[in-house]
Amino acid sequence: MNGTLVKNRLIFDFASGSLGPAKSIFASTYLYLNSKAKSLNNTFEGILGDQLFSNENSEIKKIKYSDCISNKPSKNSFNSNESSPITKIVGPLNELDWKQIYRGFKEFSLKIEDEDEIKLIKMDPGISVPIHSHAGKEYILVLDGSFCDEYGKYNKGDIQINDQKIKHTPIACENEGCICLSITEKDAIFYGRYGSFLNLFTFIRSFFK
Repeated sequence: MNGTLVKNRLIFDFASGSLGPAKSIFASTYLYLNSKAKSLNNTFEGILGDQLFSNENSEIKKIKYSDCISNKPSKNSFNSNESSPITKIVGPLNELDWKQIYRGFKEFSLKIEDEDEIKLIKMDPGISVPIHSHAGKEYILVLDGSFCDEYGKYNKGDIQINDQKIKHTPIACENEGCICLSITEKDAIFYGRYGSFLNLFTFIRSFFK
């Protein structure tokens, strides 16, 4: 699941404006951190823009240039010369009120009205997440540090997209740990020795989201 095609699909959907709020935040932060992804997004935007000129079925409306310009800055506008999109929303990451889930593992949930749950994850050096999969897709973007699992190592600006076929055990790097932006369409499904307990814990937590 975690291949070039699925990553390119995310970028294309962002360029076409078809993503929801959570995935738009995720994708825009990815483009900010990853120059190759940003270049591909620019290509997709150019292709989609050209398609508008060849769409003969579109109704042409007479508007003035001033109708397309707003003097009010958009709350969701991102300047690549400034801080990252996620920092613009939540502020400096080192000043967040992180919630400890277990020793060495913390979360910060974004209050976004969307069916997708988006949150920040902070893992201390060497901390791991028990082996798990997801009923829906899981999106992970490394904002700082790095982590590794059964499929490779992921550094700042890398993303991992998994589905229910993928079981993995993420482990934060030993030197500096990692901070990641994560979207989970469905709750995690844990396996192994403590799988039953962790699944029960996840089920109970779902009532307090």
